[in-house]
Order: sequence, then structure tokens, then C-alpha cells
Amino acid sequence: MHRALQLAALGPATGPNPRVGCVLLDPQGRTGAEGHHRGAGTPHAEAAALADLAARGGSAAGWTAVVTLEPCTHTGRTGPCAQALVAAGVHRVVIADTDPNPTAAGGAQLLRAAGVDVETGVLAQRARSLNERWATAVGRGRPWVTWKFAATLDGRSAAADGTSRWITSAPARADVHRLRAEHDAVLVGTGTALADDPALTVRRPDGTDATGPQPLRVVAGLRELPADARLRDGRAELLHLRTRDPHRVLTTLAEREVRTVLLEGGPALAAAFARAGLVDEVVAYLAPALLGAGPAAVADLGVSGIAGALRLDLAPGEDAVARLGDDVRLTARPRARPAGERDPDPSHPPVVEEAARVHRDR
Repeated sequence: MHRALQLAALGPATGPNPRVGCVLLDPQGRTGAEGHHRGAGTPHAEAAALADLAARGGSAAGWTAVVTLEPCTHTGRTGPCAQALVAAGVHRVVIADTDPNPTAAGGAQLLRAAGVDVETGVLAQRARSLNERWATAVGRGRPWVTWKFAATLDGRSAAADGTSRWITSAPARADVHRLRAEHDAVLVGTGTALADDPALTVRRPDGTDATGPQPLRVVAGLRELPADARLRDGRAELLHLRTRDPHRVLTTLAEREVRTVLLEGGPALAAAFARAGLVDEVVAYLAPALLGAGPAAVADLGVSGIAGALRLDLAPGEDAVARLGDDVRLTARPRARPAGERDPDPSHPPVVEEAARVHRDR
């Protein structure tokens, strides 16, 4: 299973599907074939491993499949993996984690009904961590939202005159592009789009676009974007959602199978998502500088007293606090609401109040 998890991690961190790895063991317990999922439309891990074995001239009859996620029962771009394992004659399947997707779940039950010996829960937590964002998005029916911002130690995203180039150091700015590459979509409001004219692409330190797929560029708001805006340059797909409602934004993105969203700006948009309870993780890049005045990193959260503060806990893992040049990156997650406290009512969502800002690191 450790090897299957290594294989799973080779798969893309973005896209509508989870990262899955599979190892096929012969009756003597020796590895005979391996496979992992390489992205939407490609064979799933189990099918890839079976194809690897077939290419070697082998048969999986009487073999054991070790897989990091419950084999699917769904026919989509590819066929159901549980059926493929049964058809191949696999006699035992060891599964790390169950599938939270109701459309694809039920593989373990199908395998058992076919007479296959099934064991679940082997290194389940490691497998769950590998697909945490995907599983959360599937379970909630809306994308995982990471809110990223850069600020001075006194919480300013720009100076009083609107300038912000550069608040953070080159290592921190490079890390933002790594973060973008880990998300399906990057989201800003029309205020930021008009004020900054951002590109919102994943770029190398020299400014050229990185290889590989670019995230979907999403703008939320009612105002029109200029014809010559950089967001219209064709370097990546642009989606303009003419709404200020965070719930409607995420519903539309979920319909497009977007699993992860990087919320980059501006402070009004961030506040709307935070007040709606739609932020899953906060990544803050803090520069050792003081401005004393200028736009804040986030707008009004509706907090009137310290008791109402939106509290966060550092994310699990050793890199929750990291030094990047002279800056510090903090990764934190909102605390679970106390028992009995209701989630924000989606029928009365906060909306984004349009506000221009300047944040040239786009």
C-alpha cells in the first residue's frame, strides 16, 4: 500500500478525479504490475495496472489488487474499475479508503457480491490526506476554496497611494505560482480585474508561462472587462460569472467539475466568502514591513467584538509555517463551528461590494 500511495501521488493534483494508485500482486505476494491515474479521460489506476500486466503477457486470475481508493462502479469517461477487477479474475482486493462520491461508490460491495475477498482501511488516513481537497469538494457538492493573500505585518495589502509592488519577496511570489498550479481555478472580483489587469496564469520566475495546464481564470461581478484585458489574452480559459453571490459562483464551478478554487482577490470578495463560511483554507504571505495605512487584506467580516472573531488553526503538517526569503507563509483553516451554531443561510448570502484595489503581483 505504501507503494500504491507513491504511485497515486504521481497523478495530477488538479482535475475532477482523485489521485489513485494500484499494485497487482501475484499469488506469492510479488509485485507483478502497477498503475496510477494520470488525469481525466485516462485509464483509472486499476485499469492501468491490468493493462501493464497484460502487456507483460500475464493474467490477474487469482491475484491481489492493492488500491488506494475504493474501485469505482461508475461508467463515465472510462468503465467501472470494480467490474474490471472481477472480469480479470482478481481474488482479493485491499483498499485504503472508501470513495465519498455517491456516483462512483459501492465498489467494495460489488466485489464482495462477486465472491472477491475485500479488506478496507489499510493506511486509510494517508490515502485520505492525499485526496483531502477532492474528497471535501465531492462531499460538500462545491469546490474546496483556498483564500490566498499577501500583506504587511499590520495587515495592509497596499500603501495609502495604492502601490503594492512589491509587498512580498521573490521567493514568496514564486510560491504563489506553485499554489496556483495546485488549483483548478483562480478567482478574483471585477474590482480587482479592472484595477490590476491581472493575468492569473501560472508563470516561471522569468515571467513566461509554466508548462502544463493553466487554471481556469474566473471573474465574479457585474462590470464588463475591457476587450484588451490580459484576462482575455487566450493564455488560459476565462469564465466571467455575472454575480456577486459566492454560493452561485461555487455552484456554477461545481457544475463544471471544478474541485479546487484559489481565491486571490480582492478584500471585498474574500470577506464575502469568509462571511458565507465558504473558505476552507487560508494561505497568508506576511512581509516584515509596516505601512500604517492603506487597504486592508480583507474587508468587513461583520465582527463587532473579539468574541466574534473568525478563529483559525494552523493546518496539519510541518509546512504550516514556512519561511520564504524574508517573508513567512502561514497556512491555516477556520475552526469548526461550536455544536449548535448554524452555518450561514445560503438563501441570504453576503454579496461582494465592488471595490477597486491595486495588487500588482498578478
